[in-house]
Amino acid sequence: MGSKNKLKRFKQNETFENVIQPTREEVFSNSLNLKGNWKQNFFKNDKPLVLELGCGKGEYSVNLARKHPDHNFLGIDIKGARFWRGAKTALEEKLDNVGFLRTQIELIDLLFEENEVDEIWITFPDPQIKYKRTKHRLTNEDFLNKYRKVLKPDGFVHLKTDSEFMHGYTLGLLHGLDENIDYAHHDVYGNSQAPKEVTSIQTFYEQQYLEENKKITYIRFKFR
Repeated sequence: MGSKNKLKRFKQNETFENVIQPTREEVFSNSLNLKGNWKQNFFKNDKPLVLELGCGKGEYSVNLARKHPDHNFLGIDIKGARFWRGAKTALEEKLDNVGFLRTQIELIDLLFEENEVDEIWITFPDPQIKYKRTKHRLTNEDFLNKYRKVLKPDGFVHLKTDSEFMHGYTLGLLHGLDENIDYAHHDVYGNSQAPKEVTSIQTFYEQQYLEENKKITYIRFKFR
């Protein structure tokens, strides 16, 4: 994507009513007035709040919003030029139960109150295989602690990825921490018992992975 196109999308994001782009100052000073009030102040309702972390183009958030009008969905990514597509689609389709937040995922515990979030989806994150340090891996222990903080008790976390490494790393970590693994499979499309909410939505890249015969893995878990 050219720099002019990116700038154009950034400008459009500023006009989209379903996009929030807080400054770091707003986040750290708690002056955004949304922490603890996302349902009331942003979605204007009291439906359960679901986050998609690293939402990319926003395809998964938009599709979840289409399928579940009784829930609010918030896609989170630092790359606003990517989720511009999902935000624009949601506005065109008048989907009022999906929005997008441009921020770093490591700041979520500053943007959401304890127990404010009902569910979390992590879809096709960068597995960070090349790096010895795991600080940017979205299922490392630091991130898990942040998710635990903002999630309601018994709230599910979903991890869907084409990376067997990410699947195995996360599964091993969860077992080591004695967390409650509700479902796990290394080939979700090859399992007849797979949840429909996982197999009924496919992103553009996911379709490409499947055409290349790559296995799609999935884990659903709760914190104890």
